[in-house]
Amino acid sequence: MNLRGLKCPLPALRVRKMLSSLKSGDVIVAECTDPLASIDIPNLLRQTGDALEGKAEAAGVLTFRIRKR
Repeated sequence: MNLRGLKCPLPALRVRKMLSSLKSGDVIVAECTDPLASIDIPNLLRQTGDALEGKAEAAGVLTFRIRKR
């Protein structure tokens, strides 16, 4: 999901909304440009219990691979 250009807290809120519509085992890949997403999204996943399977940064874009539990 493309979350580029969105500022805190919108990336985390959009990820939360997307996760609520998924079934267990589904995976989403979120691309963010807001540096605070590197804190907000892992904190969100600790609250929801979903899994952060990968995190990468390249050219100012943070990419999160998240699995719904």
